[in-house]
Amino acid sequence: MSVESVIEKTRIPATTETLERDLRALGLRPGMIVLAHSSLSAMGWVCGGAVAVIAALQGVLGPSGTLVMPAHSGDLSEPGKWENPPVPESWWPVIRENMPAYDPDLTPTRAMGIIAETFRKQNGVLRSSHPQVSFSACGPLAAQIIVDHSLAFGLGERSPLARIYDMNGFVLLLGAGHGSNTSMHLAEYRANYPARKVVREGAPINASGSRQWATFEEVEPDSSDFVRIGADFLKSDAGRVVRRGKVGLADCQLIPQRDVVDFAVAWLEENRKK
Repeated sequence: MSVESVIEKTRIPATTETLERDLRALGLRPGMIVLAHSSLSAMGWVCGGAVAVIAALQGVLGPSGTLVMPAHSGDLSEPGKWENPPVPESWWPVIRENMPAYDPDLTPTRAMGIIAETFRKQNGVLRSSHPQVSFSACGPLAAQIIVDHSLAFGLGERSPLARIYDMNGFVLLLGAGHGSNTSMHLAEYRANYPARKVVREGAPINASGSRQWATFEEVEPDSSDFVRIGADFLKSDAGRVVRRGKVGLADCQLIPQRDVVDFAVAWLEENRKK
C-alpha cells in the first residue's frame, strides 16, 4: 500500500501513546512473551512508523516482557527452488559457491515487513542462528528462546517456536492474518498427515570459521490453508481464548500460542488427506 493511500484512510495519526492504549485494550500485559507478526500499513499512518510501533510494544510489555519477531531470510536458500522469480539453472552453482554466509548482524530479513526488519537491528536484540528461518528477540527470556536453533527442521522442536510454546507465550497478529502465523509451521512438524514431506534444503553458513554451503532436511512448508485454519479456530470453542480488537486501524488478534498450535495439529491431521 502506498504512503498516499495510508494517509487517505487515516483520520487521526496513531502515536506511541495511542498504540500503547490499543495494545493494552487488546490484552497485552507486562511480562508476557509475545511473538508479533505485523503490517505497518494496516495500522494507518503512524507518527514515527516502525520505531513507534516497537516502542509501544516494548512499553506495554515492560522490562519483564520478551518481544519476538520473525527474521526470516528466505533468499539464503537452494536456488533451484526459487520461483518468484526463478533464476537460470546455469546460475545455481555460482550462487551456491558465492552467496555470502548468513550473518545474524548483517543479513537482512526478507518479506517480513519494516517493523520486523527495524526490530532485528535494535540494540539489545538477539537473533537465532538459522540462515533461513531465524527469529529476533529482546527481553529477559530472549537468549533462552533463540538458543540452539537447529539447522535441520528449523521450525520444529529445536526452534524458537517450540521454546515459545514451552513458555506459554502468545502470538500477536498486528494487522497480519493467519497466513503469516509462523506458529502454524510448528503444527506442521507435529502433525501426522499423508501429504507431509521431508525435503532437502541448502544455505550458506559460517562453520569452523569458514563459509560453506550446508544442506539439511526440512518439512516442506505449506501455508496455503493457514487462513482457513485460523478461521476455523476462531469459530471453534478453542478460539474463545482469542482477544480481538483494533490497534490503530488494524484488525488484531492476541492468541495463546499453545491453543492455536494444538488446534492446528488436530486440524491438519483431519483435513490434509492428500
